[in-house]
Amino acid sequence: MSLEQLGTVIQDMMMTTLIVSAPALLVSLIVGLIIAIFQAATQINEQTLTFVPKIVAVFAVFAGFFPWMMQLMMEFSGRVMQIVAATGGP
Repeated sequence: MSLEQLGTVIQDMMMTTLIVSAPALLVSLIVGLIIAIFQAATQINEQTLTFVPKIVAVFAVFAGFFPWMMQLMMEFSGRVMQIVAATGGP
């Protein structure tokens, strides 16, 4: 495998990671912002109040987006295997 192919694989890996993690990170950000606004409005400063809704929201996103995430990761794995097979091995 040449350095150019390795660079392409690493770039593709980083992009796939960003795309797969984006839904969970965005939902966590939005839920955290909503909870922070709620806490500021009601002056409730309970630290555990932020964690449970975020965890539930992130698990819900993973449950809903899991087939799509797996499809992206399988496509990435297939591309890497094609590159490795074309070069004759590691």
